[in-house]
Amino acid sequence: MSPLAKQVTAKKKYPIPDKLYFKIGEVAEITGVKPYVLRYWESEFKMVSPSKSRSRQRLYRKSDVELIFRIKKLLYEDRYTINGARKKLKGLGYGGKISQPELKFDKTDNRTILNEAIQELKELQKLLGK
Repeated sequence: MSPLAKQVTAKKKYPIPDKLYFKIGEVAEITGVKPYVLRYWESEFKMVSPSKSRSRQRLYRKSDVELIFRIKKLLYEDRYTINGARKKLKGLGYGGKISQPELKFDKTDNRTILNEAIQELKELQKLLGK
């Protein structure tokens, strides 16, 4: 186990560096979970789904790292099976891959919207006296 992983495990608090993305090696060192185990968990827990860079490297967000700590606790400390941990996480609201909600727009013509916005801006300009 790496020194950083021992430090994290010893503190029982999981200090995650303030970064936007982490590579799999960094996540392995922070969490104390080997990279092959992280890749396996991706296949078993659909909510763990790091994005991939152009070079196909896994890029984990801070929320992914926090979820990995939760999975690790369920499996190693609370002694859940993978299926049991999956059910527990779904019960906690980690149902599936978290994604952006789809934005829905009216079928209104974009040109019409743009013209209305321009008209409103012109009216505001007149009110301001410019």
